[in-house]
Amino acid sequence: MDADYDILILGAGPAGLTAGIYAARARRSVLILDTATVGGQTVLTDKVTNYPGMAETSGRALSQTMAQQARSFGCRVTPFARLSAVDLASAVKSVTYKNGDRVTARAVIVASGGVPRQLGVDNEDRFVGRGISFCATCDGEFFTDRPIAVVGGGNSALEEAVSLSQYASRITVIHEFDHFQAEPWIIADARANEKINLLMNQRVLSFVGDEGLTAVRSRDKSSGDVIDTAVDGCFVFVGYVPNTTLLAGQLALSERGEILTDDALRTSQPGVFAAGDVRQTRVRQITTAVADGTVAALSALDYLNEAVA
Repeated sequence: MDADYDILILGAGPAGLTAGIYAARARRSVLILDTATVGGQTVLTDKVTNYPGMAETSGRALSQTMAQQARSFGCRVTPFARLSAVDLASAVKSVTYKNGDRVTARAVIVASGGVPRQLGVDNEDRFVGRGISFCATCDGEFFTDRPIAVVGGGNSALEEAVSLSQYASRITVIHEFDHFQAEPWIIADARANEKINLLMNQRVLSFVGDEGLTAVRSRDKSSGDVIDTAVDGCFVFVGYVPNTTLLAGQLALSERGEILTDDALRTSQPGVFAAGDVRQTRVRQITTAVADGTVAALSALDYLNEAVA
C-alpha cells in the first residue's frame, strides 16, 4: 500500500506526541496533525505537579518538551491544520485539507482529545470571551483583584480555583452536587484557601449582565432558592466533549461520542487506533494519555508489520 506516511496521528496532545515518539523511533514515517496548538488541553493547565519525575512544571512547558522530542526522532508536527475531511474506511487512510490538499497514511492513530463542555444555559454563548472562560492559564490574570466564580466539582475545577486565587480577590466555586468528584488532597487545598467560598448543590440557571458578566444565577436544589452570585468573571470546568466530528459514521462511538477501543486500542476500523481523552475511558490524566499513546503506537506498528508479513 503506497502512502505518504506510515502513520498519521490526529492530535498533538500528550497521547499523540507520545505515539509519535514511539512510532518514529521505530523508523516509521509519521505525521502529527492538530487543528489547534501543540499540547491540546494540557497547555491550559497552569501547574502540573503529579507527572512522574517532575516536581512541578507547566502544561505548556511539558507539551513543548514532548513536541521537541517527537521532532527529534523525525516526526513532522503540524499545528493549526485546517481539515475538511478524514477517510478511515479505505485501506489507505487519508485526510483532506480545506485547500483541497490530501495526505495519505497506512495507519491512523486518533488522539484528538476534546473541547471544554459548556453548561448550555441562558446567555452562556453571549458571555463567552466577555466574562466566561474555560482556561485559567489563558485568562486568569485578566481578573486580578476581581471576584470570579468557578463552575464544577472535579479535579480540574478545584485545581484551577486554587490556581486562580493568585489573581482573583474572591472565588466562589459553584457545584451541582453536595459533594465533590475530586481527589481528597485538592478538596482539602480548596477548603483551606481563604479566598475560596464553596456554594454546593446548585444548578446554574443563567449568566447575568449587560455589556459584561455581572452574576451567575443558580438554584439551590434543596430549598429551591434562586441565588445571584456577583462576579466579574466565570471559569467553567465541567468536562470535555470528544473531538470526533470529522469521524462521524466511520468508527464505533459510545453514547457520549467517545471512540470505542479494545485493550490494544484498536477501533472498529482496521488500521485505526485511538488514544487519550477521545476514547471511552474512566480516567483522563496526562499519565494515562501518555500510556495510551504508547500502546496505540505499538499496536499500529504491529498492524504495519503484519501487513507486509
